[in-house]
Amino acid sequence: MCGIVGYIGTAPPDEGRVSACLGLMKQRGPDSQGTFSCTAGAGGITLLHSRLSIIDLDPRSDQPFTIGPATVVFNGEIYNYREIRADLKREGIQFRTESDTEVLLQSYLRYGVQCLERFEGMWSFIIYDSRDGSLLLSRDRFGEKPLYYLKTADGYYFASEIKFIKALSSEELSINHKHLLRYLVNGYKSLYKTNETYFEGVFEFPAASYAVVHDGSILTPACYWRPRVVPVSYSLQEAIEETRIHLMESIRIRLRADVPLAFCLSGGVDSSALLSIAVKEFGCKASAFSLIDQDERYNEYDNVMATVDDLGCDHTLIKVGRSGTIERLRGLVAYHDGPVATISYYIHSFISEAVSRAGYRVSFSGTAADELFTGYYDHFNLHLYEMRNHSDYQQRLAEWREHIAPIVRNPFLKNPEVYLKNPEERRHIYLGSDEFAAYLRTSFDEPFREGNYCESLLRNRMLNELLHECTPMILHEDDLNSMMYSVENRSPYLDSRLCDFACSLPPEHLIRHGYGKYLLREAMQGILNDTVRLDRQKKGFNASINSVIDFVNTDTKDYLLADGPVFDLIDRNKIESAMTMNPAPNSYSKFLFNFINIKMFMEQQS
Repeated sequence: MCGIVGYIGTAPPDEGRVSACLGLMKQRGPDSQGTFSCTAGAGGITLLHSRLSIIDLDPRSDQPFTIGPATVVFNGEIYNYREIRADLKREGIQFRTESDTEVLLQSYLRYGVQCLERFEGMWSFIIYDSRDGSLLLSRDRFGEKPLYYLKTADGYYFASEIKFIKALSSEELSINHKHLLRYLVNGYKSLYKTNETYFEGVFEFPAASYAVVHDGSILTPACYWRPRVVPVSYSLQEAIEETRIHLMESIRIRLRADVPLAFCLSGGVDSSALLSIAVKEFGCKASAFSLIDQDERYNEYDNVMATVDDLGCDHTLIKVGRSGTIERLRGLVAYHDGPVATISYYIHSFISEAVSRAGYRVSFSGTAADELFTGYYDHFNLHLYEMRNHSDYQQRLAEWREHIAPIVRNPFLKNPEVYLKNPEERRHIYLGSDEFAAYLRTSFDEPFREGNYCESLLRNRMLNELLHECTPMILHEDDLNSMMYSVENRSPYLDSRLCDFACSLPPEHLIRHGYGKYLLREAMQGILNDTVRLDRQKKGFNASINSVIDFVNTDTKDYLLADGPVFDLIDRNKIESAMTMNPAPNSYSKFLFNFINIKMFMEQQS
């Protein structure tokens, strides 16, 4: 896990800009730093790397890494590097390290861009090929590892973080106010339907894509993968067994590391299943880290301790409080080069910090189990739509009324048959957006839109969440929170083979007896403790705004309402009124958090 930077163009950065950029990259890679530069075409190439050593800790694997005509800077992990290495050795290729970096570059030299199809992992990388003076850029299938780019008059800049681009290019970047309003009004689920960032002219390189760039050419990303939705008539028992097999294999290869491992543990099935498999099935001596909020809507203490007691693993418990919130959040906004997406990722930063302080360099999280196996409340309504002609529809409807109706809060989802009446219903996704738009001093209206991936209403919604709405935000925040403390984050549910398998599952198996993620729960029988496995309540790493911000505190209130550029966008009186809500409804809790982040971000850029 590392930081990477690249440039191609007619005015390569001078030594001062390179030094300034490397200074900012230290948190992503504290173990070693390296540079590569050469002339190419009418200009030159510059590559920078900052290493966090995880696999083959020897300096022989430091980057930039060169083999013959090719040099790579690489951020991430190729989890199946041992299998690919064995294939390449059978073809007579010799290796000088034990690293996945060398496997990546040898694969490129042997297979060209087709090497991407062989990799199972997370990555962003830049390869310079002296044979034609080009740069090959690529990002992993799900976008676990970040890559941004900026086009200027003299060339292209690429980097793991926007601050690196700013330092290397010396460009004055202006705020993308449209993206800020998108975040404030429509929330985080609207942010990744475009490749825009919070800065004008800086774009996110798309996931599951690659591009070849020459001096003077136009960056044109090409997609190399998308999920395959090919329904298979699995029996229920076959679906359960295959879920277990695919998840086990995904975790097996992701446990590969030359450093100790930590797990982010919530009270839910997703992260608890990963830790339980690692400990019970693979004998991993992992440590767990958990967050507890005193707000009972989000408190998961009992479930967390059920897993810890079952596994007997080392465990660190972190309690959420109000002390120092403003100062800490300012630091996060500055490091993130933008607002923190949700309260969850404010409190998640405490876990990353604790993991780092305990000496760990790799942490695991349960990202994307919801999007693969049904974990959100609208999935239950969508599932009923899918089952509308099924013989046991009335039984499933009764199960919804017994188990889901008492806990669902979103008003648009309180009708179990909402999609039978209107398959296009999506108002629950941008909940409160009309109310929040009324807080603005300028108009903003961006209607909801989604991609079309398959005929199944449920699976299509889940794929939009996976590729454009929920998972991209989680990965972005996970990466920045982790790398701020020099920790690598791994997400075993984001395995391409596991994803393709999940997309093949018959919808009738996804939810049963009022349980979302039914197949995952059944696959974990005998591995995950039943307290967690059979709990229906969804909380996750979360907290209310009132748990982290004391709006009654005079200093806090004065700061939040003080003059600043944010009030060119937002009505101060309405914000002051919203701050009196205690406890704040869930949607307003998110809105107020977003406001605070925008205030801080705009002040830092002014």
